[in-house]
Amino acid sequence: MAVIQLLPDVLINQIAAGEVVERPSAVVKELVENSLDAGATRVEIEVEQGGLGLIRVRDDGSGIGRDQLLLALQRHATSKISNLDDLESVASFGFRGEALPSILSVSRFQLMSRTAADDHGWSVGGAGVLEAAGARPVAHPLGTTIEVRDLFFNTPARRKFMRAESTEFRHIDQQLRRLALTRFDRHFSLKHNNRRVFELAPAADDAARAGRIAEICGDDFLANSIAVDETRLGLRLWGWATLPSFARAQADQQFFYVNGRMVRDKLLGHALRRAYADVLHSTRYPAFALFLELDPATVDVNVHPQKSEVRFRQSSQVHDFLFGCVHQLLRRVRPEPERHHHVEFEPSAQPPPLPLQRSLYSRESQPRASTAHWMAAEPAPARGASPWPLYAPAAGPELRVAPSAADDAPSATDSEFQPLGRALAQLRGVFILAENHRGLVLVDAHAGHERVIYERFKQQLAEGAIPSQALLLPESVRVGEAEADALETQAESLSRLGLRLDRAGPDSITVRAVPPLLAKTNLTALLRTLAGRSDDDETDSALHFSEALDAQHRILADMACRAAIKANRRLTIPEMDALLRDMEQTENAGQCNHGRPTWVQIDADALDRLFLRGR
Repeated sequence: MAVIQLLPDVLINQIAAGEVVERPSAVVKELVENSLDAGATRVEIEVEQGGLGLIRVRDDGSGIGRDQLLLALQRHATSKISNLDDLESVASFGFRGEALPSILSVSRFQLMSRTAADDHGWSVGGAGVLEAAGARPVAHPLGTTIEVRDLFFNTPARRKFMRAESTEFRHIDQQLRRLALTRFDRHFSLKHNNRRVFELAPAADDAARAGRIAEICGDDFLANSIAVDETRLGLRLWGWATLPSFARAQADQQFFYVNGRMVRDKLLGHALRRAYADVLHSTRYPAFALFLELDPATVDVNVHPQKSEVRFRQSSQVHDFLFGCVHQLLRRVRPEPERHHHVEFEPSAQPPPLPLQRSLYSRESQPRASTAHWMAAEPAPARGASPWPLYAPAAGPELRVAPSAADDAPSATDSEFQPLGRALAQLRGVFILAENHRGLVLVDAHAGHERVIYERFKQQLAEGAIPSQALLLPESVRVGEAEADALETQAESLSRLGLRLDRAGPDSITVRAVPPLLAKTNLTALLRTLAGRSDDDETDSALHFSEALDAQHRILADMACRAAIKANRRLTIPEMDALLRDMEQTENAGQCNHGRPTWVQIDADALDRLFLRGR
């Protein structure tokens, strides 16, 4: 075995640099955070060659005195904490005292600073190690400038792991934009290879803060977001959460801050995923910029070397607070044609002509079918009857018939009460065509009805249990033995969801009662789906209540999908209008239970562009 020995200081610093200096963007993060901790109101960043050639950070903060310059470059030397009490309630960005010596150990480094008490500034530096000459006088304004050149010049193996210049700069740009959201009242500027990338003026009021959000995250982010500001139990959550329709293919616009520190925490991530679970497809990610404020003594920021994770003293309280705020925010969203699911057309050329035999103007074509013929193949229901119930209480189905669509176009005043407009026709037995004051609305009837039923199921469950209707003749369903075991285990839980089941044999289940909306559903397929849910999502008392509720909601989503109207079901105009009115009054009606949009808006201007009108 090798002899145990003390490592030299240079090697210790280079090892620490492996944690602190992952890439150039990490250097920028550490230096800018130091500037903000020093009270800087203006931070200017210049980089060259993606940060590998030069990183210069200049601020107008309080500066560092001559007698402390050399100390600032020693390991575990910091002005942020002095005792254990300070460590347990850290309110600053940095506090470990490892950043500057680690950066010095892998670069050609220079630090220049001046305090208000000095007539001129002082400078120290070195290449890998601190120069022995000590501090030198230098002309410098109030504040601090740090230059980091030739990053990893003395650790070529580390430099080989760096990406292309454009990639490294993109990380710097993203890091600075995240930091710019921690302090809206500070000025930030960034230059790359002498080219100005952005300059963010201080944002003192709500309008200016919204402007910074738009500049950092994009105008579309702001246009599709909802402001949140909730305070209770010593916790405050404020910021912006986007509509589910703005979901993205990757989690590149998720900004979460705890007391001004950006974090990526599993607890917080779980709460936000739950908040969006009912309205977001599993392959999509929400976008948000949210700020959580709480007593620093109730959060531990000293649990990760890069301080990107935190630990809360009352973790369940924080989780439920965050989930509740965002979930309730999304539930209050109602259809808004101005902001929701827009479809734009910009044809680059004339559309191809229709085939001769199908042209509406061809002599060989058949007469145009009436609306009643091309809606669906099913026979029309008796006058006043409903082929599918929008409501299904225990007493029997009920249909709320909305007024028929008028010949004239809906006025702007109708949008307050009927944002989804008035039904015109049904397309391919799947889509409802409606007209509102903005243009054309396309509604997926199945997806919209699925959301209406799901939300009604959830409301009934919250009130105690979902009503069930006994089957005149109990139905025996054959399933696999493992599926029968799972359903028998969950029989009591399923009874609260309106399903009364009995084990009839090794591989069979007897269904005795179901919610009225499931009376005509394929029970075999439903039970097999629920058996899989029950097996994966056992809801015993050992689990957290929210997790058990999530499992029940997933089962309700399966039930709603089975109960919703299917394709090629013919609907009358009053029935379509009734569904539109129900969607307008239903929470989260913009998405089905799987996160797909339930309707899209095609503005009149887009229709004009499609047909080249006005050109």
